[in-house]
Amino acid sequence: MQRRHFLTSLAAATALPRLGWADVGSPAFLAAARDPSGGHALFGLTAAGAPLFQLPLPARGHAATAHPTRPEAVAFARRPGVFALVIDCTSGAVLARLTPPEGRQFNGHGAYSADGSVLYTSEVVAEGSAGRVGLWDAARGYLRLGEFASNGIGPHDLRRLPGSEMLVVANGGIQTDPSDRTPLNLTEMRPNLSYLSPEGALLDMVELPDLAQNSIRHLAVRADGLVAFAMQWQGDLAEAVPLLGLHRRGAAVQLCPPVETEALAMQGYAGSIAFCASGAEVAITSPRGGRVQAYDAEGLEIWSLARADVCGLGPDLGTGTGFVVTDGAGLIASVAKGRLAPLARADVAWDNHLVALG
Repeated sequence: MQRRHFLTSLAAATALPRLGWADVGSPAFLAAARDPSGGHALFGLTAAGAPLFQLPLPARGHAATAHPTRPEAVAFARRPGVFALVIDCTSGAVLARLTPPEGRQFNGHGAYSADGSVLYTSEVVAEGSAGRVGLWDAARGYLRLGEFASNGIGPHDLRRLPGSEMLVVANGGIQTDPSDRTPLNLTEMRPNLSYLSPEGALLDMVELPDLAQNSIRHLAVRADGLVAFAMQWQGDLAEAVPLLGLHRRGAAVQLCPPVETEALAMQGYAGSIAFCASGAEVAITSPRGGRVQAYDAEGLEIWSLARADVCGLGPDLGTGTGFVVTDGAGLIASVAKGRLAPLARADVAWDNHLVALG
């Protein structure tokens, strides 16, 4: 009788439909925000900026990543962070609260393996800022599997290359005080872009020897494997340095300098980066400079736009050629060819990133 009951229960469980992202309205974007009361939440948004769900966070969020098939999102704390929440976007339930091992800190970003079985997280050793990539078993309640070196100091963003299990990691090169983020090594920085196997083997690496104080922070990856990276300049802000680079594994890095006035307008800071849906353009934002800059796939600047406190950036899925941006005043807007068209407004302050699903 017990065996029959077990087999009946097992058959019923396996017959249950598996929920997907369509069950929560097929959100186009994930974004963290602060509400007027000072609380923080993760939002799921349509391509037009309409909210589909709003899930509370215990503190300020930064970026998020979405499971490739299940309606699960991982919301990461702003670095240096001590939480990452795995959230069921159908119910709002917290499925797991990830805490880095003792002496480690999350650094705001993560990515899933192609099949969604492993979550990779960007981490640092708190003392010294040596980079680590944490591995979590998404099939077994997000148990910690282990970690490997990121091949640099202060990793921030990491992505999985399309059609591959290879990871690309933005090692920012900045050693920080573990308590207040004060930079400790600005004159000895060595940022790099590292390509790692899912076991942590170094497959390729590029550095910026002539711009060693240009911290590589955020990444966008095109479907054909072209990597775009956004940088934050730690040197003299009177220097007009490029804040965008392009790289394809095995080739030389290509820096993309804008005209001097546009470079200076960014105030040495690129906060987010994205390819448009067609891949023909790539853009970066600067909340400090109040700028959106777009480049073609060859790295030539083609337009720019002034918008105060703009940072979140993703592809405009409606047009395939433009972008969607968010700002600290709650605006969600499409931008294309240097023109801004409001889509929606919310009574929140959007945080740094607008994470596109799919």
